[in-house]
Amino acid sequence: MMTFAAGYQHFAYGPSFADIALSHPSVKEVYFPWIDEPSGRPVLGYDEENDSDILAIALHRDLLRLREKGIKLDLLLNANCYGAEAMSRKLETHVIEVIETLAETGLKPEIVTAASPFIARTVKKSFPDIEVRASVNMRLATLQAVQYLSPWFDSYYIGRDVQRNLGTVERFSKWCRANGKKLCMLANSGCLRNCPWQTYHDNLISHSADADRIPALRDFNPHLCWTMYKDPVNFPEFLKSTWVRPEDIHRYEGLVDIVKLATRQHANPDMVISAYERGSFDGNLLDILEPGFSPAFFPRYVENSAFPEDWFDRTSVCVRECIGCGYCEEVFKQIVRTVGQS
Repeated sequence: MMTFAAGYQHFAYGPSFADIALSHPSVKEVYFPWIDEPSGRPVLGYDEENDSDILAIALHRDLLRLREKGIKLDLLLNANCYGAEAMSRKLETHVIEVIETLAETGLKPEIVTAASPFIARTVKKSFPDIEVRASVNMRLATLQAVQYLSPWFDSYYIGRDVQRNLGTVERFSKWCRANGKKLCMLANSGCLRNCPWQTYHDNLISHSADADRIPALRDFNPHLCWTMYKDPVNFPEFLKSTWVRPEDIHRYEGLVDIVKLATRQHANPDMVISAYERGSFDGNLLDILEPGFSPAFFPRYVENSAFPEDWFDRTSVCVRECIGCGYCEEVFKQIVRTVGQS
């Protein structure tokens, strides 16, 4: 049985995230940022009406419930930009204080996920009992890169750009097993494969709270994906991305220790977790990814049940240059639907 890590988000109304996570026995980890802490997504609560104290109370309550049920807590310190403080005493002290604050309230994390080698070194030095995990934002596409990080990290997210190739995943998994490490993957990212804007966009997200206070030029979109999908000609690029369908996630069993599901900003995390836990999804594939692009494709959508049976077998051994083959373009014609189409 595959096990999953789900991303925490705060809901002002309805079931709490703890309610959702605890309803799924396959969820063994929950990853979360601390309040007002930069990470690989906008800081928790920056766009909500609730103040930081209210959010902290809700987060603490949810995390305690998860901890009591044996779900591991993964603290995200995975921002991609700390500016001039990136190797400072100030940042080191701050990281230690955040973890100690959590520990004082019974929420010391079992895992810390970082994109910064300095933060990884700080956690490893000050809290040797905590598992330090290399963020998916480090884009680890080769075993050579993984080996370089061995002194500072205990587990790794394999680079999304290579994870569809099972041969590559098997090599990563074999090395991790031989060296006492863990291998993880992110299953439902909607991001473009080999996106040349990722570093730029990650850095912008790390500063999102400040960036939103500065007037932005309206003739530029910082999301390359949303810019491309304005033209339907580019829709087949979606199939060349990094996601793995729920129907194919079982192929990673025995190779990957934990499968991360992007749910921190998803409108329906229960639907996402259910689809991967079940190993199937009937409907618009765009709806279970993050970002999902349903508004960009509307009135078209991607019918997940219409994928050809050999989809994974064909794409898992693809050379991944994605220029001139034509297979994804043909598949897209088979699976695209239009709302209202009979």
